[in-house]
Amino acid sequence: MTENHERRPDEFSLELQLIANEMRHDIITMLEAAGSGHPGGSLSCADIMSVLWFGGVMNYDQTTPKSDGRDVFILSKGHVAPALYTAYHKLSWVKGDELLTLRKLGSRLQGHPDSTKLEPVEVCTGSLGQGLAIANGVALGFKLDAQKTQEAPRKAFCLLGDGEMQEGSNWEAIMFAAHKKLDNLVAIVDINGLQIDGPVDEVCSLGDLRAKFEAFGWHVENADGHNVDELLRAFDAVSAVEGRPSVILCESVKGKGVSFMENQVGWHGNAPSAEQAAQAIAELDAERDRLTAELEEVRHGN
Repeated sequence: MTENHERRPDEFSLELQLIANEMRHDIITMLEAAGSGHPGGSLSCADIMSVLWFGGVMNYDQTTPKSDGRDVFILSKGHVAPALYTAYHKLSWVKGDELLTLRKLGSRLQGHPDSTKLEPVEVCTGSLGQGLAIANGVALGFKLDAQKTQEAPRKAFCLLGDGEMQEGSNWEAIMFAAHKKLDNLVAIVDINGLQIDGPVDEVCSLGDLRAKFEAFGWHVENADGHNVDELLRAFDAVSAVEGRPSVILCESVKGKGVSFMENQVGWHGNAPSAEQAAQAIAELDAERDRLTAELEEVRHGN
């Protein structure tokens, strides 16, 4: 299962930032090789995915992706599958150069997560507005199982996009989760402000998401989606909530980490050319070098 971290907080934080940087590097490499895909949202959620998978948040067995006691993660915004595949790669669930087969015929790494092709994927996703309802069912099943065993229920985590919150099915799921008191359900909304047709506020404004979730009976935490310390704090806070589901609202930047992609709606679903990928990788490598130097200073007490 996931290990308990005994490192100093600043060391652990930098390690998670380096993992997110590595994920962004892989995302760019994958999408350039594929010639298609969704860089903007994949890059915006890299820090969230780093904390979720490597921050001690979820319970899982790295040697057995479908272990009986695992928590379940559902990527509702399935078009950012590259971000999920990079986590699997870090866990050795995706091997070597397999990342470069993204979106290729016969590949396990489809454009949206496919549980029939890739074992660690819990459920096929990509039709937006469905992942949270599925996570409800998973969390409810875990609660019912726990009643029989008298043990704490396993948890369900679900990552959604802000544009996806325009789907009415999500609000039915939000109502259901509160009614069933699914305190083992954690939703995470990646609020990068852009969707394929433009700014979310212009396409169909979500209004005050915090107030809406609270009105539906949810516990709400806010976090900077690129600040791993804030994310760790938010996940720690929701782990103590009883009697109601929780959501973490993460403010983020579409295309985070690549200067020419940041806050640009055109990078929602366009892959970089070889030249653009090279520029992106150079920027990410520079950030990696900065983080690595800072980590070395921390480890040596400077």
